[in-house]
Amino acid sequence: MDLRKIKKLIDLLEESNLAEIEIKEGEESVRLARTPKGTIAAPVMQHAPVAAAPVMPMQGPTEAASGGAHKPTADLPPGHVVRAPMVGTFYASPAPDKPAFVTVGQAVKQGETLGIIEAMKMFNPIEADVAGTVVKVLVESGQPIEFDQPLFVIG
Repeated sequence: MDLRKIKKLIDLLEESNLAEIEIKEGEESVRLARTPKGTIAAPVMQHAPVAAAPVMPMQGPTEAASGGAHKPTADLPPGHVVRAPMVGTFYASPAPDKPAFVTVGQAVKQGETLGIIEAMKMFNPIEADVAGTVVKVLVESGQPIEFDQPLFVIG
């Protein structure tokens, strides 16, 4: 692919709200990605240290290895469940002194940030994959979470 085309794609990506662009021409392909404006980067985030977790009751080996048992899906209110795409630490706000991204009863649009997960010193936004109203927030800020753990219910 021609270097001028790649430079034009970079300019297009910079001028737009796109986070990623991929172009394929025959067997050649170019994929450009960037962190969208307003996304939180690791140096910006500074959370206060979390107090020591309370002592948990004895658990089986599987529960101990995964950090505890998840709530079964049957206990969740009706609606669309937004699940954790990765293991990490959940934060409900961009900084300890800032308000939460969303609260129960708040209307959200598809793609709107619901919270962030810190994984390996990277802060990953968790976005609503459907539009609706936040029915329930299932995790607390600063809580370690597991892959596929339910985080929010959107009705």
